Amino acid sequence: MDLSNLKPAPGSRQSDNFRRGRGESSGNGKTAGKGHKGQKARSGAPRPGFEGGQMPLFRRLPKRGFTNRNSKEIVVVNVAHLEKFEDGTVVTPELLLETGVVAKLADGVKVLGKGELTKKLTVKVNAVSESAKAKIEAAGGSVEVI
Repeated sequence: MDLSNLKPAPGSRQSDNFRRGRGESSGNGKTAGKGHKGQKARSGAPRPGFEGGQMPLFRRLPKRGFTNRNSKEIVVVNVAHLEKFEDGTVVTPELLLETGVVAKLADGVKVLGKGELTKKLTVKVNAVSESAKAKIEAAGGSVEVI
């Protein structure tokens, strides 16, 4: 979860078509839900986060790091996870997703060399480490980078 996925709970917000200031019997007439007088009752009230001239919190806190726009989210699979497939299977990212080896396909799948492999597999993934490639080929399989 990150900040871009946050949204209010269902039913916690009123709809935008609620008409304010349309007479007392509407339940939201006269002051239209703004109370009596004061800065927040008037038009041009300060923006959210305004602290009355005090340095706002978002400017007081230090800024750290950045998000690289060009980064890729690579899903990692170890050679030991490939042991569950039958002999002669063509292992693709879609097959890994179907069988539950990976939870999601982001920008690619990389096979790493942790564990042992005894089955002859054809592995078609986005990236593979040297040790994983050696173990797959030692078991009689082949590796293809897509």
